[in-house]
Amino acid sequence: MSITYKKAGVDIDEADKFVSMISPIVKTTFRKEVLTEIGLFAGLFKFDVKKYKEPVLVSGTDGVGTKLKIAFEADKHDTVGIDLVAMCVNDILTVGAEPLFFLDYFATGKLNAAKATEVIKGIVQGCKEAGCALIGGETAELPRFYKKNEYDLAGFAVGVVDRKEIIDGSSIKEGDVFIGVASSGLHSNGFSLARKILFDIGKLRIDQYIPELNCILAKELLKPTEIYVKAYFALKDKVKIKGMAHITGGGIPGNLSRILPKNITAILDKKSWTVPSIFHLIKNIGKINEAEMFKVFNMGIGYIFVVEQNEIQKSLAILNKKGYKAYLIGKASKGGEDKITIK
Repeated sequence: MSITYKKAGVDIDEADKFVSMISPIVKTTFRKEVLTEIGLFAGLFKFDVKKYKEPVLVSGTDGVGTKLKIAFEADKHDTVGIDLVAMCVNDILTVGAEPLFFLDYFATGKLNAAKATEVIKGIVQGCKEAGCALIGGETAELPRFYKKNEYDLAGFAVGVVDRKEIIDGSSIKEGDVFIGVASSGLHSNGFSLARKILFDIGKLRIDQYIPELNCILAKELLKPTEIYVKAYFALKDKVKIKGMAHITGGGIPGNLSRILPKNITAILDKKSWTVPSIFHLIKNIGKINEAEMFKVFNMGIGYIFVVEQNEIQKSLAILNKKGYKAYLIGKASKGGEDKITIK
């Protein structure tokens, strides 16, 4: 009996089936600048040089981390793709970039076209929310490399900003304020600690109804990461945005500090926003101190805009009208030893 690639664990027919299933879905994200079809060796994107005086390309790459473990255990795969897009586009957005296109990498031990399509549907939804095109990707079938029914995801986003419009936080000064935009929950960070506390210490089940959350645990944990592209473009031409921070691993202290000038510190009021119940649940079960919670998790704030004090009400009104929960969470002060103080 002769050996074949399929017997070795790689099913090319399943891969072809997968491409045929996702092609019409992916095309729904195409912008007018996309020049290629799905399935070619490379994706082509015609850059509109007339739209920008001095265009600067901005790139970012990320994954979903151990949040994928929740998707495996719950056997729900249509939201982690949104997370993947969000983690990439929210990062490049912080310098004022418009997301243009996105590519994904999907790797698994044995390809299941139907399950992989669910993942791609999430990526497509995320790209639509971000206004970017999904112009390509890679599907890798790696026998005996991953556990059964598991996969990994990585994403790559490219955007553009005019050089004179790059936002880097360098103009932030004393008296400026921080507008926090609510997260949907854990987003895609801190899941290694969250899983240890909820499942190992708390002995909770993935399908268990949690009264404090008003839903089963899987539903809460798989809430997709918010995409803040529309929030930025709603504000962009109406207020002067002096800095932006995407609150990911490291929490508010680890991320907001990255955009503050050397002589500036942020004084934040933790009572100024609503902390979602999932964070209280994790804190109480794990007996985690508050400093550690803020260091690991976003604690209810997924994105921060820095604006001048006289634009507080306008900023809040615009964001709230756009459907985002936004709060005045603090102000900039002359620097001390601590870049971030949360009172």
